[in-house]
Amino acid sequence: MVISCEPRVGSQPLEAARDTASPNRNLAPVTASLDSEGRLEVGGCRLSDLARTYGTPLYVLDEATLRGTCRAYREALQQHYPGPSLALYASKANSSLAITALVAAEGLGLDAVSAGELLTALQGGMPAARIVLHGNNKSREELALAAERGVTVVADNWRDLELLAELAPGFREPVRLMLRFTPGIECHTHEYIRTGHLDSKFGFDPDQLDAVLRQLQDCRWARLTGLHAHIGSQIFELQPHRDLAGVMADALQLARSLGHPVADLNVGGGLGIRYVASDDPPSIDAWVRTVAEAVVSACRERGLELPRLLCEPGRSLVATAGVTLYAIGSRKEIPGIRTYLSVDGGMSDNPRPITYQSQYTALLADRPTAEASETVTVAGKHCESGDVLLKDTQLPPATCGDVLVVLATGAYNASMGSNYNRIPRPAAVLVGEAQAELVQRREQPEDLLRYDVLPARLAPVA
Repeated sequence: MVISCEPRVGSQPLEAARDTASPNRNLAPVTASLDSEGRLEVGGCRLSDLARTYGTPLYVLDEATLRGTCRAYREALQQHYPGPSLALYASKANSSLAITALVAAEGLGLDAVSAGELLTALQGGMPAARIVLHGNNKSREELALAAERGVTVVADNWRDLELLAELAPGFREPVRLMLRFTPGIECHTHEYIRTGHLDSKFGFDPDQLDAVLRQLQDCRWARLTGLHAHIGSQIFELQPHRDLAGVMADALQLARSLGHPVADLNVGGGLGIRYVASDDPPSIDAWVRTVAEAVVSACRERGLELPRLLCEPGRSLVATAGVTLYAIGSRKEIPGIRTYLSVDGGMSDNPRPITYQSQYTALLADRPTAEASETVTVAGKHCESGDVLLKDTQLPPATCGDVLVVLATGAYNASMGSNYNRIPRPAAVLVGEAQAELVQRREQPEDLLRYDVLPARLAPVA
């Protein structure tokens, strides 16, 4: 169902969302604006109206911001890389039919890490030829599904290759393979989201690369078409990406010397976004330019024909397109210590603060420019002391019923959510051109019982 938002006059852009050329550097979606009454809109829709219509917590996704980041990657690759290229959306950031459809329409590909993400991609309209399947412990069923649909499989370890060899007699065509290895590059990010250093669960170790490539020489069931490495997530540094290009070019040279038709070099993703004002990530254009120039230089130094350059942005594609709306409930003041504001969501719809100690920026939907004169801690409703969304943040005085807007929640909020305390997952709406459309229905408490099975011997006696 599409809801038309009431037309507003005199809207003004929000200062935190003015840079349409570098949307990953904004704090808010690019369409964020203030209506004539000073209330916050996104996509032409007043956020407090969306909260009343759809309930809270509510994920709101701005179509213009998401399309803008897709185009920023596509155009930067075309401008800075002289060979073929393709950006693949890392769908683990936020997987849905609607997002897949938008990303596919913008000409990007997609990386999936499970049967669920893969089926979402296929049913959302992403061509199989533009999908890759990742994962450090893929099941037999996931590998079979990918191979049968013509999806490129990223081989992460020997077990992947063993399972594929067992399944191969049932395949009509050789499996398109990409080989993932750990490049041994450290970068400054949270230890849980570093993936390029040697002590990682992902990928073949560098000293295994030669052996893997030689074993694949005799595999008629596989065609090695690419190499992959990834150094981590929420990275602001550019030098590690330069370093990665040289490591990958060496691997490309080795693979081609052994007769493998490797045409794709996948440098992963990892570009960070701005969650709070002090964050200073590179722009998408600067990141792509750095990667492209480094790959071109490394390949030319080794006399290699340029590969197709692939990258896997996730957070930097979708994070700033999303905001989450909450209703403020109880207030607790502890004199001289802290003031708590509690909201109707928390760690089940945004587990990043309790998991990574992540920081966010928040506004009041109907008073976004009011003086932030109070220091408060915004707590969730879950039965955990650590269920805190924003610690010691500045907000205008808020009361029960006010709508709180948490910015940059489009990535790793819905996708990492849970039903902790048996709390249903929020709804999600897509906004644009003064229209809102439901793209994810709100779970209901009874939905959480759907897969429970009560043994007959434990059933209540009538």
